[in-house]
Amino acid sequence: MAERTVGEEAHRIERELLGVGERTKHRSRTAAPLKAFAGAPGTQQRVYRFRFYPTADQAAQLHRTFGACRWVYNEALALRSKAWQDHRVSLGFAETCRALTGWKRIPERAWLKEASSTVLQQSLRHLESAFARFHKGVAKYPRRKSKHRSDDAATYVRTGFRWVEDARRPGTASVTLAKQTNPLDVRWSRALPPGLLPVKLTVTRDRAGRFLAVLVEEVIAPLPTVFLPGGHEPKAVGLDLGLVSLVTLDDGEKLPHPRLLAKYGKQLATLQRELHRKQKGSKNRDKVRERIARLYARIGDVRRDLLDQFTTRLVRENQVLVVEDLPIANLMRAARGRSRRRKAALSRSITDAAWGELLRQLRYKCAWYGRTLVVVDRFFPSTRRCSVCHAKGVKLDVSVREWACAECGAVHDRDTNAAVNLRAEGMRLYWTVAASLPPPRRPPSVIRASELVALVPAA
Repeated sequence: MAERTVGEEAHRIERELLGVGERTKHRSRTAAPLKAFAGAPGTQQRVYRFRFYPTADQAAQLHRTFGACRWVYNEALALRSKAWQDHRVSLGFAETCRALTGWKRIPERAWLKEASSTVLQQSLRHLESAFARFHKGVAKYPRRKSKHRSDDAATYVRTGFRWVEDARRPGTASVTLAKQTNPLDVRWSRALPPGLLPVKLTVTRDRAGRFLAVLVEEVIAPLPTVFLPGGHEPKAVGLDLGLVSLVTLDDGEKLPHPRLLAKYGKQLATLQRELHRKQKGSKNRDKVRERIARLYARIGDVRRDLLDQFTTRLVRENQVLVVEDLPIANLMRAARGRSRRRKAALSRSITDAAWGELLRQLRYKCAWYGRTLVVVDRFFPSTRRCSVCHAKGVKLDVSVREWACAECGAVHDRDTNAAVNLRAEGMRLYWTVAASLPPPRRPPSVIRASELVALVPAA
């Protein structure tokens, strides 16, 4: 394998073969690596989502901006891939920015100037982040954005929009994007923290035609510590995620599975058949496609709202939350063989349950409000272990909902017993970490059984 090309030879290849311009500014300064944005101490980044209704001119300008962002992302990806595959030259954000300047000077690509330069640079930063995740081994190689597969999005930093807070309604503002003259018609469903200037505005357009997300930095005060009645032991709850019941708590409470895909399945099937009958490229086909997109958007909204309310309640009522480390990606693998239909139905149920979204909300809410999320090892036998005598029973089929312990005779509900075992194992891990830390320090917001060696210092 050829070694990486560096030095003057790399600069010559960039200039003569790849079309990357030279650094004309600050020639005397040495190139420094990009630094991540550092917020004020004690602040957290939080996203607020609102909907706005653009005028015809604003919608047309945003449509052109979305297309320019997608084109710049794809062109920079192709340039970086070609530079490495053909010449073993590694390009970064700075080189692609200089290439972007050259692309704008080509008469056939003058339409790039209709979009804000900061927005196009943010597309290059997103590509840089995608390559960083790839090099860390946490993501696959970046792929091209598709007009039909990827959501339309454009990110405006502080220099790319004008924010004028409304004095009569603190927390709301008049928002005007770059390259536009009139403010957006934003429906402020809730107020932002008064006096805070957003860090970024990400304008997205999903298939249902909805827009806008606001990223702000604010101080989120931790909630008071929750103790068990009459003592100083933190209150904990064990959560068993399932498909019969979405979540089962260790006290026997069960959150029913909404099964939204099944609820709207007939309506979706009818619309899909109607879409199949429409002629491609026709107006009627676009109308049916938009109806399908709105229905999927409604399903997603109902699911997120249900999980948001449930996770917020759990975080407010408990100090320690214990879950199992579920291999969701492995469970969602494509089925093969005779049981592929049954496996496909199982994958649909897991998708409808949105376990990943539930765990994601628990992680960031525990970090915000001073709670601890304990993730128990996936091989812990929570289901077939008796929560009374701790005897390990035989492996249970998924259809078995109740079972009796062969040692003590206790009869267990499958999910409740698993939640009780998870809570006991989670508290053991919690106290192991808490006992190893100095008195002023509190346990971290997330404790993973697989990372317990790193969290507990050596004696």
